[in-house]
Amino acid sequence: MRVSERIVKGGCYSPSQPAAIIARAYYELLENKTHILGSSTACVVVLQGDMGHLYSANIGDSGFVVVRNGSVVHRSQEQQHYFNTPFQLSLPPPGTNAQVLSDRPESAETLDFPVKEGDLLMVATDGVFDNLPDATIVREMNKVQGSTDLLLLQQAANSIAQQARRLAFDEDYMSPFARNARENGINAIGGKPDDITVVLATITV
Repeated sequence: MRVSERIVKGGCYSPSQPAAIIARAYYELLENKTHILGSSTACVVVLQGDMGHLYSANIGDSGFVVVRNGSVVHRSQEQQHYFNTPFQLSLPPPGTNAQVLSDRPESAETLDFPVKEGDLLMVATDGVFDNLPDATIVREMNKVQGSTDLLLLQQAANSIAQQARRLAFDEDYMSPFARNARENGINAIGGKPDDITVVLATITV
């Protein structure tokens, strides 16, 4: 993501091709032989405000939602090989390739969507979506619908993250992750401790 940020700040990208940002960042790290033990999902959203358009590229189970007038009008879709095994990028050290699942950046799901003034965008990691149902997320987002006050938006993002973290450790909670597990034949209950990151933004066009 640091490399992606540098690419965007340098202006060397096409707003309608966010997948190319992910690919350029990945292959730059690969070229530099920056091996990292582990893997990561990736989600990049580019807003062309003057055109009223949102472009996205998503690999794995992080993602985003767009809320308008109290309802989700657009969202990313999870990419999974099978239950609890999302698509992911990795740069495994030599000799570890067989032990590390790795997808190519070209696997990213790309979407485009016309946005309107006042739409609210949330980009978040899977720790949010695994632990909070849509109704809870939308309720918190509705509290700041249409606001451009950065402090209020940050407070709403913090509230979503805090609720997700609290429920992640509640062993009696039937989380979205637990429901999905049961649909896949796994008897599970409780939240899913995981990375939790939330960013909120009000769209202006």
